[in-house]
Amino acid sequence: MEILATFGPLILMVVIFYFLLIRPQQKKQKQVRNMQQELKKGDKIITIGGFHATVHALDEDQIVLLAGDGTKLTYDRSAVREVVEQS
Repeated sequence: MEILATFGPLILMVVIFYFLLIRPQQKKQKQVRNMQQELKKGDKIITIGGFHATVHALDEDQIVLLAGDGTKLTYDRSAVREVVEQS
């Protein structure tokens, strides 16, 4: 019984941290990974650096983005923060 009284609060804190911090972060990372894998040609995106562009071509790990002036830039898929408008 003394062991439970000693380690009970510690175990409770670990469980609370898991459900309040760790689990939501894992769900968010999974959603971001799915979004990056589901990119399609023509999607309007924003990169983690704040660059707004349109997806021009897709590769397994990289994407080619088309800037407003016609410039084509190659980025890793992991650099995409969000999809603004899907094609």
